[in-house]
Amino acid sequence: MLPKFLLADNSQVLPDKIFVIHNEQPRFIVGSDIDGFSIDQEIYWIDEEPASEELINELLEQAEEFLDLELEYEEELYKLENEQDEDEGNDNPK
Repeated sequence: MLPKFLLADNSQVLPDKIFVIHNEQPRFIVGSDIDGFSIDQEIYWIDEEPASEELINELLEQAEEFLDLELEYEEELYKLENEQDEDEGNDNPK
């Protein structure tokens, strides 16, 4: 089973863009500037676009929450890896 959301980028063609892919009905991809995801969003519908603006707004909010959490998690992992690298460097005898 695929996750509800996935992250994607294409640093060779669109280095400042990030994409969030929604894998459940209605499936879509939303792309935006990595520094301001809620600004200038482009939505690419894989399935038929819902008629309900309320549903669309809810899905976009969920996509943004997912992105925020993923970026926070990635930052925490990066910090942990750096701390581990520093700790390993301190274990070396002189």
